[in-house]
Amino acid sequence: MKDSVERHFNQPLGGNEMPRFGGPATMMRLPTQKSAEGLDACFLGIPMDIGASNRAGTRFGPRQIRAESCMIRPFNMGTGAQPFQRMQVADIGDVAINTFNLKATCDIIADFLDGVLDHDAVPLILGGDHTLTYPVLRSVARKHGPVALVHVDAHADISESMFGEKIAHGTPFRRAYDDNLIIPEKTFQIGLRGSGYSPDDFNWSRSKGFEVVQAEECWHRSLTPLMERVRRKIGSSPTYISYDIDSLDPAFAPGTGTVEIGGLTTIQALEIIRGCRGLNIIGGDLVEVSPPYDTSGNTALIGANLLYEMLCILPKSCE
Repeated sequence: MKDSVERHFNQPLGGNEMPRFGGPATMMRLPTQKSAEGLDACFLGIPMDIGASNRAGTRFGPRQIRAESCMIRPFNMGTGAQPFQRMQVADIGDVAINTFNLKATCDIIADFLDGVLDHDAVPLILGGDHTLTYPVLRSVARKHGPVALVHVDAHADISESMFGEKIAHGTPFRRAYDDNLIIPEKTFQIGLRGSGYSPDDFNWSRSKGFEVVQAEECWHRSLTPLMERVRRKIGSSPTYISYDIDSLDPAFAPGTGTVEIGGLTTIQALEIIRGCRGLNIIGGDLVEVSPPYDTSGNTALIGANLLYEMLCILPKSCE
């Protein structure tokens, strides 16, 4: 029975079949295909940094996340999840963005995601700067209607504009709210911190019904109780996870564009994602990995592991 299951579902290339420094440069060394047809979930890259305001380099994020993912094995020893025994998963490559036109790129991303969702596959996205979440949510909302949101980040990303532009990596959740893509009372922003221009940097979210959990509320604590509250409040609503790697303290993840001290730990990151198990997760992203500032590769390695953890909590993985 086990052999028949393994023959039916794609499996990551094992470390005893090919050394982990060899083999295909795909997410977890999975097979590739050109579309999401026949898949329950798919990994895809959006290699962009044209929406970034400080340090560039996230255009190289998907490639580096894939490279570091070669060390991830298929069985989750912490949770017991076996996603590749229950789901058909593949890496469907990268979105061919327009490097010179951010607004056109948003349309390209939304159209690409429409194709993924037409096949009822759950997209797990390797970023790329955080601008990408706005067009992804546009597509997701066309499929599912407004969604609940678990947004983990050092920054609220709710600016009205940046240098006069409505679309950038500091505006996606303002645009998502304006366009009715998310359910405000089921939107959680976790890990926000740092300096700002005024209290409105976080209070705008609160005024719209988002629940804001600043990093100071997370210090020296398990986030398991927080996630119990998140699950109760979200219930059965379709839910999207957007995870900015800069939510983590720079001691763990220095390779990102807008670093803030006093961040979350990798243990808390696992508690957040594993705490989403039981929710109706319909997509997720891991953004803002910038390899030029990630000399050890650890930031990308963490990103790869968090994407794997998202795969492990998808509804079909938990059946």
